[in-house]
Amino acid sequence: MFTVLISLIVLFSALLIILILVQNPKGGGISGEFSSAGATQMFGVQKTGDLVEQLTWGFSIGILVLVLLTNFTLSSSTTDATQSVNVEKAAGKTLPAAPAPSPAAPTK
Repeated sequence: MFTVLISLIVLFSALLIILILVQNPKGGGISGEFSSAGATQMFGVQKTGDLVEQLTWGFSIGILVLVLLTNFTLSSSTTDATQSVNVEKAAGKTLPAAPAPSPAAPTK
């Protein structure tokens, strides 16, 4: 189950990257220089930007939900088994005793 969720997260992330690269920038920038808006109107595709934006939001929300699901699929027993070696070593060590205070020097 965990492997399936991770695979879906990777797939959705790749699709989200592609969708973000396909989107037209909202500001003028370089896209205004090349007049890409005229090309989309020439071919009759006017609502493609809305579809791409909705898909972007959908994939990003899907990734968020899948990440939360992976957190709930992990049980507490698996987190105990995956502790670091350093955590185990630190739990076994004891702190050294504080040094005894030195006697005060006699005053004159």
